[in-house]
Amino acid sequence: MMNRREFLTTASGVAAGLYIVPRSVLGGPGQTPPSEKLSIAGIGVGGQGGGDLREMAGENIVALCDVDWKYAAKCFKTYSKAEVFKDYRVMLEKCKAVEAVMIATPDHMHAPIALAAMRAGKHVYVEKPMAHSIEEARVMTKVAKQTGLVTQMGNNGHAGEGLRLTREWIQAGAIGAVREVHCWSDRPGTFWKQDLDRPTDTPPVPDDLDWNLWLGAAPVRPYHPLYCPRVWRGWFDFGTGAMGDMAIHNMDPAFYALDLDAPVAAEATTSPLKKESFPAWQIITYTFAAKGARPGLKITWYDGGKQPPRPPELEADRTMGDNGIYFVGEKGTMLCGGWAGAPRLIPETRMKAYELPPKTLPRSIGHRAEWIQACKLRKPEEARAGFDYSGPYTEALLVGNLAVRLRKPIQWDSAAMKATNAPEADPIIRKTYRDGFGI
Repeated sequence: MMNRREFLTTASGVAAGLYIVPRSVLGGPGQTPPSEKLSIAGIGVGGQGGGDLREMAGENIVALCDVDWKYAAKCFKTYSKAEVFKDYRVMLEKCKAVEAVMIATPDHMHAPIALAAMRAGKHVYVEKPMAHSIEEARVMTKVAKQTGLVTQMGNNGHAGEGLRLTREWIQAGAIGAVREVHCWSDRPGTFWKQDLDRPTDTPPVPDDLDWNLWLGAAPVRPYHPLYCPRVWRGWFDFGTGAMGDMAIHNMDPAFYALDLDAPVAAEATTSPLKKESFPAWQIITYTFAAKGARPGLKITWYDGGKQPPRPPELEADRTMGDNGIYFVGEKGTMLCGGWAGAPRLIPETRMKAYELPPKTLPRSIGHRAEWIQACKLRKPEEARAGFDYSGPYTEALLVGNLAVRLRKPIQWDSAAMKATNAPEADPIIRKTYRDGFGI
């Protein structure tokens, strides 16, 4: 298959009256020629993946892969010309036209698929969180750097205006040095259930579902509708709970605006913990050491109906919202919406009096659009939630899950990738995998 450069060179060389290039090849007004489109495969397309592909539909969707063909039927119909697979390994082997992959499987399969794709030379877009374990995030980051491929984690708010304004205002000293941050989400609850025991009944596997492939890297267990589709997040073997679903969005402004890296400690208070499922609610406090001119600080996360204390500056008739983050600085407090939403100084009288600083950061053309453009240009730095940023960020969040699962404070040594006071954390930090689905 010719690449874009070869195609354009060939076309220009024969166009002088010897060969007429049809409009379908060159593209009409407002159309992108097929030679300039990215050939994308979707892996896990029945739910969120179908939505991701809708924003990529202007490219060549050449292959689709899902272990549940009934759940994925709508997506298959939408891209009827794409080759269809159940096993991503078979797809990567047989479908040579693929240049990039979009991955939207349950968390436990993000790393095995993404790493297989990168090692096969494919650019990668993977839904949040990018990894199920700390080691996975570390390895994915390393392989992305080694290969020079373009990567992106699917936390859409990272492309938004709110995230950039938050960093610009904090960097401009709007609230002074930040020593305390609070983040929260109303999830889990109505979106998926946690605090669950493993079911004991064994209903039959649906005809269109390949249960062995759905389990993939996870230990074997009988099928149950409490696991799939869309209800896997709360199970240790498959998901990362609220940290992977919502903290990945709502804590992003803190990591981006404050140039955070790895925490040095994390501790948690939770509802009672079951053997295989995350708790109904949790409060996790991360400690970060000072870095450069930034002082040390604590970030506290709340979910499952828990919320931080109301900032004293917040007017009595204003709510904090179901999802959000606020920064407490030496000179005031900044409140931001969920999903890296727009910042506001509080109270509103302070916001109205604030002289906005200049916009110094590059703006995004769109979270998925910037990934596609970066793939075409082969410029990883143009995808701003690439694994160089998202890998360390994901690692940091997952340290909090260690504190939750082990029911003890964690002292974290990022360089050694080790909980220094909890050797029992090692099997969670570095997972084991079923044959054929490792990293």
